Amino acid sequence: MSVSSEPAAPAALATQCCVVGGGPAGLMLGLLLARAGVDVVVLEKHADFLRDFRGDTIHPSTLDVMADLGLLKRFLDLPHQEVETLTGFVEDEPFRIADFRRLSTRCRFIALMPQWDFLDFIAGEAERYPNFRLLRRAETTGLIRREGRVTGVEARAEAGPIAVTADLVVGCDGRRSTVRQSAGLESETLGAPMDVMWFRLSREPTDGDATAGRFSAGAVFVTINRGDYWQCAYLIPKGGAIAVRQKGLEAFRQAVARRAPFAPERVAELASWDQVSLLTVAVDRLKRWDRPGVLCIGDAAHAMSPIGGVGINLAIQDAVATANLLAAPLREGRLGQEDVRRVQARREWPTRVTQALQVQVQNRIISPALASGDRLTPPFALRLMRRFPALTRIPARIVGVGVRPERVTAPAAASPRPL
Repeated sequence: MSVSSEPAAPAALATQCCVVGGGPAGLMLGLLLARAGVDVVVLEKHADFLRDFRGDTIHPSTLDVMADLGLLKRFLDLPHQEVETLTGFVEDEPFRIADFRRLSTRCRFIALMPQWDFLDFIAGEAERYPNFRLLRRAETTGLIRREGRVTGVEARAEAGPIAVTADLVVGCDGRRSTVRQSAGLESETLGAPMDVMWFRLSREPTDGDATAGRFSAGAVFVTINRGDYWQCAYLIPKGGAIAVRQKGLEAFRQAVARRAPFAPERVAELASWDQVSLLTVAVDRLKRWDRPGVLCIGDAAHAMSPIGGVGINLAIQDAVATANLLAAPLREGRLGQEDVRRVQARREWPTRVTQALQVQVQNRIISPALASGDRLTPPFALRLMRRFPALTRIPARIVGVGVRPERVTAPAAASPRPL
């Protein structure tokens, strides 16, 4: 008796919307669509959300979205830190950059929370809806097409290949998006003069609690208060990671110690390069976010600079707009490509404005600081905000709320299971 060597036929699933990527944009979109009565499948290639050095900022406009969904109180019951102001140091001189207490939002602070806790919360809420399915360990490998239209995705799961057919595929799979590449969507690169080396250092109560950025000749160093530790970002010139590593770990520790706002001996905690992660910064955006049957949002549509930590907020705003615009036509089986194009029409302008502001900060502040060998002089804008503190509301608005913030308007059409 012979044993067939043919591969097993892929498992077949059908849904109204297949979301690729279980990050902030993907899970928020899945929750909003399920709440609006749309059958949705989210494919996440990992088994869990435990990846370090991801963006951990939940902005005031995102907290407004949580309030729209009736989830704000339970969400804020999770462990988090609240940042009401952002401070910058030019050499050793402090400047208040943003004051979120001046905003008119419901929550006048940025919530710092590990992204895995945020994603676990959103996934848990989405899974209360019977029309929502989250498939973990399901890595999308390509798109399914029929007569020139995307009709689903192919994925690789633990049990074997999966084919998911859908009225719409939404790529939320980040800046290295498989959906974006498979759909042949063309991007334009805006450039970034820096990369970021991420690592942790322990935090003591005597360190203070301010999340801050420090600008000095040849370096930019950012510390984010994560309770019992500091999440640290050491900015380096673009492509400079190899040169930094070649100088050795001790030289890197010394460079960090010169900029650390707390006890410099704590850099001895960096015992290996394995404790340092490299974020290769890219700023780009798609010229067109869609093709027939497929749409990209979030980082898959526009990779953001880490400046201001606004990438997560922008991705969530994309998800809210997508659900507001597409939930009804998806649910009613009348989705047309003109509906899908409305997402880019709504979200491209805030993306362009935000990226333009980020590029200005990169070119006028970050790049000169990294290239400088002389003591830095505080920019005029910082000196002006010190003289007129009310001006700190402007960067607070840009960072905390963003350009054209979205609120949930898609009505609830499905009932969640009780807690």
